Amino acid sequence: MNKPIASLMTSPVWSVGMDDSVATVEALMSRQNISWTPVVEAGGAIVGVIARSDLLQFHIRALDAATVAAWQICSYRPISVDAGTSVREVARLMLERNLHHVVVTKDARMVGVVSALDFVRVFARDEGQPRPAHAATA
Repeated sequence: MNKPIASLMTSPVWSVGMDDSVATVEALMSRQNISWTPVVEAGGAIVGVIARSDLLQFHIRALDAATVAAWQICSYRPISVDAGTSVREVARLMLERNLHHVVVTKDARMVGVVSALDFVRVFARDEGQPRPAHAATA
């Protein structure tokens, strides 16, 4: 696929502030039905991401979600790609680095996000299409 990753990304992006509580993060993720969210500074710069797995680890430690801030549990320096990067190149990057999420930027601004599920959706969407004659059948 030589399409730009912008064709696959999810936008707009739901993000949280560094000082938002973990309870606020969980409420947003639940309300928007998302599996991760970028953590941003006041000026909009991305400092990290919080995934559901981070929240699981948080709760295993039995900390108070109302008093712990997003910056305290986020994974720092998330991988980002330019909106013009090809879908194939992003897929390769995600495989090589064992990533489930990538931030998409344009002119150094966050414009979208891509998760492994976005790639699955492409294949699910194509499922109804006729198979090539050389495709194996089960």
